[in-house]
Amino acid sequence: MTTRTCRSSGSVYLDRMRNAPGRWLVICLAVLASLGDGPANAASARLFGTTETRSNNFKPFKKWTAAVERTLREAAGRPGSCQETSLNACHYKAWMEYLDELRGLDPMEQVRKVNHYMNRQRYITDPKNWGKKDYWASPGEFLNRRGDCEDYAIAKYVSLKRLGFTDEQVRLIAVKDLNLKVGHAILGVWMNDTIYILDNQVKPVTEHTRIRHYQPVFSINEPAWWRHRG
Repeated sequence: MTTRTCRSSGSVYLDRMRNAPGRWLVICLAVLASLGDGPANAASARLFGTTETRSNNFKPFKKWTAAVERTLREAAGRPGSCQETSLNACHYKAWMEYLDELRGLDPMEQVRKVNHYMNRQRYITDPKNWGKKDYWASPGEFLNRRGDCEDYAIAKYVSLKRLGFTDEQVRLIAVKDLNLKVGHAILGVWMNDTIYILDNQVKPVTEHTRIRHYQPVFSINEPAWWRHRG
């Protein structure tokens, strides 16, 4: 694992609290608790052994919904070359061509290749990249300008959805890294009766039961989000 970390939040919930390690998690859980409980999702595997509660209230996750909306607009794009520094149809086309190469492969192989492809991108913090404390990029923006942890996870999420993975199979997961005491974002794939973790800090795709240093706070996809409790 690299020492790189990032702030990954629905809004301010997973913002790193430099002078008070762990306080961000207390704030996050307190805010999520105020949103109310939905029915527990008992059908899926228990992520890192936690119990999850489902909600359809996306009000706290404007950065996520904005990234999804920008993704839907990227298909058209604008003409230009892949050497340009602003998003255009060439960047989108290269991504689509790569995904086309993966169609027909075994789903687990698709997961591994998508993870590897996105992890090759260079890590860069949001303040340096976007001039903002926390920005959730669309896949096109990420492939054009690189990004931090939630940007890797979003790009992997959308790639797998384009390959036919269902809403029930993929979620972005916001976690607390118990070793580094910071927020982090990863992608979870529910498949073959287990959950596989795609992480920009770890090269191989790994079963969630083999990871001990992540504490999930929430997971999210397009239809819903889930609060996780130990």
